[in-house]
Amino acid sequence: MNTAGYLRRIGLPHLLNAPVSAENLRALHIAHIEKVSYEALEIWLGRPTTVDPLESAERIIRGRGGYCFHLNGGFSALATALGYDVTRHVGGVQNRGGEPGITANHLVLTVRGLPSDDNPGGEWLVDLGLGDALHEPLPLVAGTYRQGPFEYVLRPSEIAPGGWRFDHDPSGSFQGMDFDPTPTDMSAFVEMHQHLTTSPTSGFVRVAAVQRRDAWGVDSLRGLVLSRIGAGANSVTLSTSRDYYAALADIFLLPLDDVSTEEKDKLWRKVHDAHEAWLAGGSA
Repeated sequence: MNTAGYLRRIGLPHLLNAPVSAENLRALHIAHIEKVSYEALEIWLGRPTTVDPLESAERIIRGRGGYCFHLNGGFSALATALGYDVTRHVGGVQNRGGEPGITANHLVLTVRGLPSDDNPGGEWLVDLGLGDALHEPLPLVAGTYRQGPFEYVLRPSEIAPGGWRFDHDPSGSFQGMDFDPTPTDMSAFVEMHQHLTTSPTSGFVRVAAVQRRDAWGVDSLRGLVLSRIGAGANSVTLSTSRDYYAALADIFLLPLDDVSTEEKDKLWRKVHDAHEAWLAGGSA
């Protein structure tokens, strides 16, 4: 685990030997969310990945992002190396119109032993892998929380005894997420990762999606549609490969230095063709 390299990647090299605290956990979470995008472009590039946290951490250090198994997996390795008491949990994201469930389509992290003025119990929900949701950790205490333009509800889960339910803001990309309180290891997610990265029914396979959260909102790129929720809200369609890769680099901090010119050409054609097919389907 290249802890120093990971901290440099998120702009916090001074926290290498810093004390374990709620304040520093918050700083780590915010820096990671703002500098490491939620993305699944490896699927569209034809590059298989695993759920191994160290592999995820190395890819993040090299300048890329990932989705929940990678982002929360990598962060769990980083936080553990820094001395935080991190627990992994099996969760389930509920898409809008879907049913809630502990489906293992989401990896959740909690951190304990960090009391603060607003969280005397010292247990926190830490989640870098929800795309347009958390900007900073939430106290693992039932209540309503506002972060930027979004309002969240954290409450006991109705489907996971002893677990928790996160209700997303109505403007968010999904309805909510439940997670089981039992600790788990990464083997719990191998089968679902295979499905999410290969199945034609997977949202990651169907749409090349990228998101990056900041304190004021979230930028989202779905196919060629670039949109902003929160401060500066807007939406535009990217019409050229130059615009597409400029957006990835400038807005999502993904210059794709690890992707060759030939791979970028292929990726652009795939994303462009998928966008045209989506438009044709919508017209029909």
